Amino acid sequence: MNTEKIKSLFRLFSGDVCDEEHEPIIESAILEVEGMISETADRDDSRLDFLCAALANFRYYQILSAQDRSKFTYGGKILNERDGKILAFAEGLLKGYFRLCGDMIKGSDFVFIGTA
Repeated sequence: MNTEKIKSLFRLFSGDVCDEEHEPIIESAILEVEGMISETADRDDSRLDFLCAALANFRYYQILSAQDRSKFTYGGKILNERDGKILAFAEGLLKGYFRLCGDMIKGSDFVFIGTA
């Protein structure tokens, strides 16, 4: 995976400047994706860069959403409907890249079948 490309894609997805405050989010996304990749997958596949950037973007907007919900004023606060839409878009983007990288990701779903 190419860290500089991931940062560039994160900038594209988030519309925000990628600086030191975003580094932990991007590094965390890279580590999370590395843990999902199957042993047979090509780690230089550019689809993984897009997945990392989409995951970092989703985490970034989760953080912003959580911060927004924790702010209160004396008269109360009306939540911004736009923020919820941005988070939903980031989630949709992430799901799309998960589907795109489906052949490189380890299966993590377990099915438990019980018999009577």
